[in-house]
Amino acid sequence: MTMTKALHYEDLEAAVDAIAASYDGSKEIDNLESAALPNRRSVIAALDHLKNVIYLGFYSTRPLSRRNLRYAISEHLYPAYELLTEQIRRAVEYERSCARIDCVREPGWDEAVVMRLFNRIPTLRAMLNEDASAAFGGDPAAPGVEEVIFSYPAIQAITTYRIAHELYREHVPMIPRMMTEHTHGETGIDIHPGAQIGRRFFIDHGTGVVIGETSVIGNDVKLYQGVTLGALSLPRDANGSLIRDRKRHPTIGNGVTIYSGATVLGGDTVIGEGSVIGGNVWIVRSVPPHSKVTYDANMKTTQSTPGAAPASDN
Repeated sequence: MTMTKALHYEDLEAAVDAIAASYDGSKEIDNLESAALPNRRSVIAALDHLKNVIYLGFYSTRPLSRRNLRYAISEHLYPAYELLTEQIRRAVEYERSCARIDCVREPGWDEAVVMRLFNRIPTLRAMLNEDASAAFGGDPAAPGVEEVIFSYPAIQAITTYRIAHELYREHVPMIPRMMTEHTHGETGIDIHPGAQIGRRFFIDHGTGVVIGETSVIGNDVKLYQGVTLGALSLPRDANGSLIRDRKRHPTIGNGVTIYSGATVLGGDTVIGEGSVIGGNVWIVRSVPPHSKVTYDANMKTTQSTPGAAPASDN
């Protein structure tokens, strides 16, 4: 070994010692119980298996028919079952060890949760078919539903959301958010698994859309890129901690369209059914049904008028 390499080796060992010593503190990221935590790659692998089951004809690498359909589904459902039950068990046991779960899960709860999710897949497929059809029906740039499913990031984000939402409803810790944040990174669309979203939901373009945990969205709602359904500043308790258990995000009625860059904030804010919210509008109070809200650059304010809706950018 040359003198230069020896010096680099000593420097490298010193760096390892310094990094290892940095784990001796009490930082939140010092957790060394990695074997007890859910494994992110396993969670995403399970999610991918479920997407294959939902869109088997689009993901399969071999010809499919009714004769081999059950086998093809089983190829994905069985490994998804093994992966999900293990990761849910890990998440629950870890949260319990941190005293963040105060209710007792009976033996076999993880398997029962996964089976309830699997039994919901036919319903989820029906809902996602409506979502894809809404995308095709609402976007003149789409030549067919096939292109929507293959290439639209919104379909990826909504699919993940609908799977994760089922687990969120079962009070599964960590796993639902791991799924939606993975898809957030891939698509730029951030949908919290706790949001309540109705049927025939369409996000056009999608980049930069944020939908908060306590958002409630009705049927036949259409959002454009850059829309935020967010929260106002939250109050704090006597200890200075955020008060979390309350509705923080808006309610969007049936048939609402919200154009690009609009921001709607607050748990008490309701956008009435059939309303059209123009681009770059900032809303922190409720809007009556069938309103048209636009931004008046001269008056520096939002105006609710009976005028025409903004034109589509497709």
